[in-house]
Amino acid sequence: MERRGLGRTGQKSTIVALGGAIFIGKPEQKEADAFIKLALDHGVNHIDVAPTYGDAETQLGKWVREYRKSIFLACKTRNRTRKEAAEELGRSLEHLQTDHFDLYQLHGLDKPDELETALGPDGAIQAILEAKRQGLVKYIGITSHNPVNIMRALKRFDFDTVLLPVNCVLKAHSQPENDYEPVLAVAKEKGIGVIAMKAIAKGPWPNEKRPYKTWYQPFDTQKEIDEALWFALSQDVTTATSSSDIGLATMMIDAAERFTPMSKEEQMELASKVSSFKPLFPRQ
Repeated sequence: MERRGLGRTGQKSTIVALGGAIFIGKPEQKEADAFIKLALDHGVNHIDVAPTYGDAETQLGKWVREYRKSIFLACKTRNRTRKEAAEELGRSLEHLQTDHFDLYQLHGLDKPDELETALGPDGAIQAILEAKRQGLVKYIGITSHNPVNIMRALKRFDFDTVLLPVNCVLKAHSQPENDYEPVLAVAKEKGIGVIAMKAIAKGPWPNEKRPYKTWYQPFDTQKEIDEALWFALSQDVTTATSSSDIGLATMMIDAAERFTPMSKEEQMELASKVSSFKPLFPRQ
């Protein structure tokens, strides 16, 4: 699988990252282990996890311990204050059976007021900076579904990475609240690594019938997943996190191994083809 540089970090990540969100759906350990082994056997070397992803940290712990030297481990916190973030970071290290994180991210910073708190004098960023001084964290990132808030954050702090939605349906319905392109442009200029999420999101679920363990309706055929993932990977991104549904995540790994860059014309054709779908963001 292709590897790309993650901004200025020096890390070369596979173009699909193992998303710990697969544990939100509470899979059996045997099923989860089979997928994790498959991903690692196929060379995936970037793991993205959070304490809010069900039992992801404890279930991934044994794998992190075994493969620690060959994986780039990224974790997150939704806590916004220094004390809470510091405590959570410590628990995550313990659960994941590691002595450091390669990347630690302020997670889900969609709202301006939460951004102010997190980046304030007693905010979570202070706990992460202290952890970095102690050698517990190498790089610092931000994740958000709101590109406008990411742009605010990048003016306030020199983040090493950003993680945000990048997909073809958003391209078809571009507006400030979901337009990822300004973030990608700033990231390229500053050498910030970009991690894409929701690459295969079609839009909100239309009803209560939800056959996949995703909170959004996904593209779900191999052809559709190929197109959606290849579109995302044809932007200025390093990697895309895998779906929270193990079956779909497996198809994403297959698609990544056959990745062919899309031309601008092919990208616009796909955006036009999916324009009838309602975009996932901004959320109504």
